[in-house]
Amino acid sequence: MYENKKILILGMAKSGYEVAKLLSPYHNEIIITDMKDQDKTKIEELQQLGISFIKTNEPETLLDNTFDILIKNPAVFPFNPCVTLAHSYNIPVVNEMEVAFHFLPKNITIIGVTGSNGKTTTTTLIYETLKKANLPVKLGGNIGTPLSKIVQDIKEGDYLLLEISDHQLIDFHDFKTNISILTNLCPTHLDYHGSYENYKKTKKKIFNHHTSKDIAILNESNYDSCNLTTDIKSTKLYFNSKSNYFKDNTIYIDNKPVLNTNDIILKGTHNYENILCLLVLLKVLNIDFKYALEVLKEFKGVEHRIEFVRTLNGVSYYNDSKSTNPTSTITALKSFDGNIHLILGGMERSQDFEDLTPYLSKIKKIYAIGEIRDRLLTFANNHNIPCEKYEFLKEALESIKNNVTSNDIVLLSPGSASWDQYQKFEDRGDEFKQIVNNF
Repeated sequence: MYENKKILILGMAKSGYEVAKLLSPYHNEIIITDMKDQDKTKIEELQQLGISFIKTNEPETLLDNTFDILIKNPAVFPFNPCVTLAHSYNIPVVNEMEVAFHFLPKNITIIGVTGSNGKTTTTTLIYETLKKANLPVKLGGNIGTPLSKIVQDIKEGDYLLLEISDHQLIDFHDFKTNISILTNLCPTHLDYHGSYENYKKTKKKIFNHHTSKDIAILNESNYDSCNLTTDIKSTKLYFNSKSNYFKDNTIYIDNKPVLNTNDIILKGTHNYENILCLLVLLKVLNIDFKYALEVLKEFKGVEHRIEFVRTLNGVSYYNDSKSTNPTSTITALKSFDGNIHLILGGMERSQDFEDLTPYLSKIKKIYAIGEIRDRLLTFANNHNIPCEKYEFLKEALESIKNNVTSNDIVLLSPGSASWDQYQKFEDRGDEFKQIVNNF
């Protein structure tokens, strides 16, 4: 399928680099294009493999009907001119995970995790628990490691655990999991998909090619998740259900108490939902819950997700840079009683901040940053919330340092993507932590 082909890779980053190396031994003519300069060492490595790199803002000028495949980086919008041109030539548009899927050995168990929020924490908990149970598990996908990088290390009998974003799902065709987890759905990435309906249809692709032999783990309390999956052929299992739920500091599976939340570090309803996902999966795999309990007694959470940074002069600082939509910011706000200095903002993606309204009483002041700061200032003024606007995070933190008092909370929970100023949300969170730790 991927031999003796002419291939254009649109966007380099980790995924383009790794899929190019994966395909290079199969007598393919490969060109990678990107708008930005790339690491010279990597470019030289690719050139030695016979792969060309071309920097250009107009990659569509490189594409003609002689190409067999376009491999699109997930960050590239689906209506990019190069993608549109590929469709007009009937050139298949895929991504690196779709490509790598065809190189996987048979007889492995593929577990895919997606959702608007909670997928990274859920994926991490699953990975740590399967490792604790001494199972052969490989981790990749949106969580940081392209599948193309690890595919040749995967053996029959392995568990392949993948966090899969909507930006990856959109270019899936043959890719299929054995077990798919959908944590929840809410409107996000609407600029990428054009509408919430398109976003939901894309998320549904995680159940592609499922039969009754395959498992779907779903959030019964999330209407959109349930409504979207009424017609999938998977065997459906639910959390937040009459059998698997959280109540009175206890998590129940099959109506039996499994875990007291006082015994674990993670707090918050959103984290208990992630734990429910984990436990339902362990039941499917017939793995003793004791391994999950061992992990949960030590697990402090995912970096950049309501991550405690430090307390200084009675003020506590939290890094929630992974909050890239307002629903995620709501989750963070619900984790605190009040006195919050909220850093909000980033890339303009038509996100609706009105959903924050029920939680605004917890906020002392909003610090609006990034591309969307003017709209956030208007939002705050409309709701009589004190607000200052700054272009950069550093400027907001300088102001915060002079405004906080003991028992206040400083929360970076932007409710926005970071791409207006950063390559990834991790960079934004790292900058926040660096500045705060140097106060």
